[in-house]
Amino acid sequence: MREAAFVNQNKDKWLAIEANLRNKGLALPDELASNYIELTNDLAYAQTFYPSSKTKEYLNELSIFAHQSVYKDQKSSSNQFFHFFKYDVPKAVYDSRRQLIYSFLIFGFAILIGIISAHYDKGFVRLILGDHYVDTTIENIKAGNPAAIYDSGGQVGSTLAITINNVRVSFLAFAFGIFAGVGTGYILLVNGIMIGAFHYMFYEYGVLQKAMTAIWIHGAMEISVIVIAGACGLLLGKSILFPKTYTRLESFKYNVKKAATILISTTPFFIVAGFLEGFVTRHYQFSFALSMSVIFISLAVIIFYYIVLPIKLSKSNHGTIKF
Repeated sequence: MREAAFVNQNKDKWLAIEANLRNKGLALPDELASNYIELTNDLAYAQTFYPSSKTKEYLNELSIFAHQSVYKDQKSSSNQFFHFFKYDVPKAVYDSRRQLIYSFLIFGFAILIGIISAHYDKGFVRLILGDHYVDTTIENIKAGNPAAIYDSGGQVGSTLAITINNVRVSFLAFAFGIFAGVGTGYILLVNGIMIGAFHYMFYEYGVLQKAMTAIWIHGAMEISVIVIAGACGLLLGKSILFPKTYTRLESFKYNVKKAATILISTTPFFIVAGFLEGFVTRHYQFSFALSMSVIFISLAVIIFYYIVLPIKLSKSNHGTIKF
């Protein structure tokens, strides 16, 4: 788009935003926050396509003014915390939606590899999960409790260990993105293949449905957030491989902040997943309805926060969605 067309398309909106900011006492806080998000989006576009223009300078000054208007009068850190999770994270997720889709596809493909490999190679599950783990699980299946392995260990200790491990996997998926995204792809493939082989083992013994009511109590959040962390890593890879009009360093600095914003948002979900695995999964046989309720609520929360809310906020800011 030519600069003149870009200005003509948006000038009325910018003037309205400027008026809002100068009369912020009459504007709702949510409206001011939305104005700020819109300006930063337009500024990013102008920086990319018109880096030396007066349009970029104007939007930069207006964005600074908007930032001061939104944050200057905040009296507590709780407001910033609320703004971060309500606006900053969904915006970063929406901007990174392509990487989220790619991460999901890579992970799904890896699960399929795990299932097919386990089907055609009887030793594959042992290769991936280890003899001890497989033998213990088979004994549990024969005893009528396929997910009994989650009963081992104390509840508090298990919760802490599980949460730390989940955060570690998430961080690796993010950090390995620095290797042009290849490292992140490796983490997604390894974990996806393991999950595929793991599920096939239960299918082979005819207890898949029963096992899944246990596994997915914590797995719904745990697996979903690994995919989201993978998207953060792929975003780093994109910043290095495809910097567009930025230098690679500028592109990396811009995108690492966005990726870190998304990654930080996953921490509460990993904590909840760890709690569910440590305290709730071991009781999955108590009530099928309760297990399914936890699974569906977990998936609903993830889908709402990382898909529905970003699209909803983008629609309210732009009126249309473009993938």
